[in-house]
Amino acid sequence: MAQQQRTDNIDDSGPLSKGEIFEVLRNQRRRYVLQYLKQDTRPVELGDLAQQVAAWEYETTLDEVTPEQRKRVYTTLQQTHLPKMDQSGILLFDSDDGVIEATDRTRDISIYLEIVPGHEFAWRELYLSLGAISSALVAALWLEIYPLTMLSDLTWTGIVAVTFTLTAVVHIYYERNMRLGHGEQPPELSYGSDD
Repeated sequence: MAQQQRTDNIDDSGPLSKGEIFEVLRNQRRRYVLQYLKQDTRPVELGDLAQQVAAWEYETTLDEVTPEQRKRVYTTLQQTHLPKMDQSGILLFDSDDGVIEATDRTRDISIYLEIVPGHEFAWRELYLSLGAISSALVAALWLEIYPLTMLSDLTWTGIVAVTFTLTAVVHIYYERNMRLGHGEQPPELSYGSDD
């Protein structure tokens, strides 16, 4: 009965706005919940979720989480975070049974879950610099400036193409490692966070 009432109160007629998503996800603990749900799409017990979130928050192992740490996380998840996420349809939370389940919206918000650590490399500036250097190289070759003319135009074209391709491959690899659900712990812990 509680499950039916809860589901009826959710407006899942369309996608969430960016504002709604960011409001829900601005809290690190809620991002940890999504990390956990993305690793295992089956329904999860609140106790198991609280244990893992506490381990991430206190940077310890599951076995070393103290009962106080677990209880602190469990209580705020149960009373605040999970109901908020349930209300927006990002997950389903059965408070009577203490079970959390992913929804289609859990998967849909993945684009908003990329973590940008404080030491993030400025990729757009790199691409802008590569474009400027390539343009300068074309101008220098057109003006036949020595020593650039020692290599053929085709060789320079190949060097530019390989440079852009390798840069894009590194960028894609880096971005994939910065997504929630990738790896066993949240990217915030892997790369350090000031949050």
